[in-house]
Amino acid sequence: MTGRFNRLSMDHITAEDKAVGAAVGAVLAGAVGLALINPLAGDASAETTAQAAAKNGSVAASVSNQSNQSSGSTALSAAEARKMGYKVPPRDVDPSEVIKLAEKQVGISEGRGGQTKYHDWFVSTPHAKATAKRDGGFSVKAYNGAQWCNMFVSWLGAQTGVKNMGWDAYTVQHASWFKKTGRWGQKAKPGSVVFFDWDRGSSIGAIDHVGIVVKDNGNGTVSTVEGNTNNKVEKKVRSKSLIVGYGYPDYKA
Repeated sequence: MTGRFNRLSMDHITAEDKAVGAAVGAVLAGAVGLALINPLAGDASAETTAQAAAKNGSVAASVSNQSNQSSGSTALSAAEARKMGYKVPPRDVDPSEVIKLAEKQVGISEGRGGQTKYHDWFVSTPHAKATAKRDGGFSVKAYNGAQWCNMFVSWLGAQTGVKNMGWDAYTVQHASWFKKTGRWGQKAKPGSVVFFDWDRGSSIGAIDHVGIVVKDNGNGTVSTVEGNTNNKVEKKVRSKSLIVGYGYPDYKA
């Protein structure tokens, strides 16, 4: 599949694309990260996100408000949650619930123009406006038919109400957000968000693809569920040598 965001989240990438993608990632990593949802109300990243978003009208209010509410300080109503893009308000979720939902998606493939229900959902959220503004000021319609592995992961979080899964269409920004908020590491945990670099590098700026961890197989591989793999959702077994790191949502203890 081809599209405007080939360098943002994809299952295969050329050397030329990798160079361009790394350069873009380096620039954006230094910019304000809106890999929504921002979890820590009152921390530096939350403050920066709110300040930048303040220039963006109603979207800004949604972003800033969600940063506080997702931390648990203020509960979202069902109506407020749906307006933001959740199916249910943020809540304590066991990783097995996310994994089960991900596995139910296996086999879902792209329709006409590379479109999926994950595109439809992302474009409908106020977060799409915020990330489109952050990444160049294009229309949210440009997300339609784009590379969608990160939209799939974000959709899983929105459907289940996982706290601090992060929502984005750009893998580099999503991973950077996990790291900035202290939710980044090198241990494969069920339900963690796993980021790949097909060139076996360790730089967040070189990340190509993302999925959800099902389990660590204990033999140097990880079982995953991933969107945008051969243009559909698939179960995969990946070598840890391809993994840059993991993002850890706030799952039920």
